[in-house]
Amino acid sequence: MTQQDLDNATQTNQAAKAQVEAAKAQVETAKAQIEAASAAVQAAAAAVQTAKVNLGFTRLTSPINGIAGVAQTQVGNLVGPSSTPVTTVSTLDPIKVNFTTSEQEYLGFSRGAAERMQLELILSDGTTFAQKGKFSFADRQVNPATGAIQLTGIFPNPGNRLRPGQNARVRAIVGINSGALLVPQRCITEMQGTYQAAVVDPNNTVRIAKVQVGDRSGTEWIVREGLKPGERVVAEGVLKVRPGLQVNPQPFTKVSAGSGGY
Repeated sequence: MTQQDLDNATQTNQAAKAQVEAAKAQVETAKAQIEAASAAVQAAAAAVQTAKVNLGFTRLTSPINGIAGVAQTQVGNLVGPSSTPVTTVSTLDPIKVNFTTSEQEYLGFSRGAAERMQLELILSDGTTFAQKGKFSFADRQVNPATGAIQLTGIFPNPGNRLRPGQNARVRAIVGINSGALLVPQRCITEMQGTYQAAVVDPNNTVRIAKVQVGDRSGTEWIVREGLKPGERVVAEGVLKVRPGLQVNPQPFTKVSAGSGGY
């Protein structure tokens, strides 16, 4: 080979190597452009997702079924995470009724009878709600200040007649006391933790008898000890009588609130 051919071959080889290096640089540049384009695509996808989330905030969906209250904001108001609630949704069917009872009463019906107990609801107008309820929940503790515990009952509420915030009384049969002696509550007075009743003897003389009372049934009190069936007790003017007082007894009637009698 001549020197000229060798020089030409060497120059051609160096030129080819330079082209290879240039091609490699172009490949790296293309890779960088692809990565930049991928990053731009991901950024655009994130912007789309953010827009979807923001658009979702413009439509409020309640997580529960129920009735919505009065709207607290109107069309055109600016709302955000720190704004007041737009409205309040309450589940009304079934509806929960919270009530309190004493610790003694709770212990009485909690011995396996609470789950089977039927609850009645006496509304504020004195009528009885048509649907029966059932026991649902008892608070974790008894209030040490009042000695009462909060209970919760569940009532079916077709037509959403009952609404949150209403006042009512809960009634339930917690036991049956056969042959109980019932006395109107107005006949029993309490003095320093002792209960007593004014009894009219056969000779129409008043004597004061200490009694032991039990549960209440409507406007009457169950008397466990201290009275016998057939004995007459003073129902009007209880605070005015004294032992040994001679009286002229008259039948007591519940209809006439202003009538007197023994």
